[in-house]
Amino acid sequence: MSDTIADGFASLSQSLAWLEASRPALEGLVAELVLLDSHTGDAAGVAKVVEVLALELDALGLTTERIEAPPFGPHLAFRGPAAGAPVFLVGHTDTVFPPGTFSGWRVEAGFGHGPGAFDMKGGLVVMLFGLAAAHRAGLLTRVPVAGLLVSDEEVGSPSSQPQLRRLATGARAALVFESGRSGDLLVTRRKGTAAVRVTATGVAAHAGNEHLKGKNAIWALARFVDLAQRLTDYPRGVTVSVGTIRGGTSKNTVPERAECEVDLRFLTDADGERLVEALRAACAEAAVEGTSLELAPLSWRAPLAPTPATAALAEAYGTCQRQCGLSAGEAPLVGGGSDACTTGAIGIPSIDGLGPRGSGFHTRDERVELDSLVPKAQALLRYLATLAG
Repeated sequence: MSDTIADGFASLSQSLAWLEASRPALEGLVAELVLLDSHTGDAAGVAKVVEVLALELDALGLTTERIEAPPFGPHLAFRGPAAGAPVFLVGHTDTVFPPGTFSGWRVEAGFGHGPGAFDMKGGLVVMLFGLAAAHRAGLLTRVPVAGLLVSDEEVGSPSSQPQLRRLATGARAALVFESGRSGDLLVTRRKGTAAVRVTATGVAAHAGNEHLKGKNAIWALARFVDLAQRLTDYPRGVTVSVGTIRGGTSKNTVPERAECEVDLRFLTDADGERLVEALRAACAEAAVEGTSLELAPLSWRAPLAPTPATAALAEAYGTCQRQCGLSAGEAPLVGGGSDACTTGAIGIPSIDGLGPRGSGFHTRDERVELDSLVPKAQALLRYLATLAG
């Protein structure tokens, strides 16, 4: 992918043409990455994806560093040779699909189907080939670039957030290559996200012989779930979703333990903090005699708030997209969070949704629009070229 030109650097037009001619290679790398299962909880699978990406980045003359992050796979940091405040590129290597639940790759009617094809291995390939074209054009020696590919984004980036804040501080802009939006709209704002685990504890007993002695943790947790779900307030942009629930040992044993995980979405930090306190109060209210409930925070992402600097970045990048035959504009607010929330929270102008178009993320119909791979990579190349003057 990243072969150099012996007679000197290519021109911008030559590098754009190289990307056009490289479409089979872009599609091939997406397929290669999709065929490597990399569920967040599969550290070994994530490490295989990181190995492929590190080799590609090394070949561009970028310095790479694997940051170990057990129980997750390694994060992958990289930096170019040019000094100064960098353009900071962000992506993630994990997917939501455990091994065996959804796998494989197929191309049908212009779409590539497979786990992570859209969220966000297609975006990783756009980023890599945009950098490869910039390398061919000699831009990486003139425009400072750096980045971080995290391994735990799908669970809220609990281990990578500190690394992202450390490495991105001082960057001139953050570009996040999450799934592209319809109409090539750029994401300039996102809701904040959080996750908590609630554990109910009771007393085990034989459900027939000593039912009276038992204190049912599942009953207490069910009461909590009902209270938690009632905290959703659509007009205020606040949602609560109990996403997983586990408990009990057998049908004829009064359960002594049960737990659930809760997803929170909110427009302001204050709303998020109020939600967590309301869940703590629900824990106290839900407890039945002999049981207790405890709340443990799992992750927190501040909202990505729009700023004049972000709007200017979106306009500049959008101009580059239009020059590549894409559309542009700012996307409406939706509920999903991303690592752009973290870079935005430390004052870096941040835009998101720079990956290829597609649909079906987090479903077994996940697919990436193959026609959008090349122009999305060309847009990154054009943007870096504008910074080089």
